[in-house]
Amino acid sequence: LLPGLRKQLREAGHEHLFESLERPLITILADMEARGILVAPARLKMLAEELQHAMERKAATIFDLAKEEFNIQSPRQLASILFEKLGLPVAKKTKSGPSTDSSVLEELLPVHPIVEQVLSYRTLAKLKGTYAEVLPRLIHPLTRRIHTSFNQTVTATGRLSSSDPNLQNIPIRTEEGRKIREAFIPSPGHVL
Repeated sequence: LLPGLRKQLREAGHEHLFESLERPLITILADMEARGILVAPARLKMLAEELQHAMERKAATIFDLAKEEFNIQSPRQLASILFEKLGLPVAKKTKSGPSTDSSVLEELLPVHPIVEQVLSYRTLAKLKGTYAEVLPRLIHPLTRRIHTSFNQTVTATGRLSSSDPNLQNIPIRTEEGRKIREAFIPSPGHVL
């Protein structure tokens, strides 16, 4: 494959970029993957508990606004509350009834205060279930680190990405997202 790929690089004018940046980066990324990222599991455990308490407070507010308790995570039950009981306008339908996906709820934000609470609840649940509870299970028992895979050529924008787990999806705009990021700590003498 090498001759054909070299020819393609040359024709595209990317041979210098490959030789000066992309190829030297391969060994750096391999070293980063092997070293892993140090994580403070106690911080994540504490955050999972904080998120659970925040979810419980949000749920209480949602139930108060709905005047009844229901499974907030159930699209069918949520749709029943929003569209049947509270009479919110149906923006989009699915095979099983009115849609409660995030894009629909975003449109309904000005219509009723319960919508903002549901969106906030979902954000908290995602942070808890995707990061605060899962990341500690991904810590390697011998290195005490998470070993993600860094990808040089996956994104269309050319930026570096990571997978298994995707550490770049951790939100930064919310306080809770920043707390999850704080659980990643540099080794002594190193920086992130």
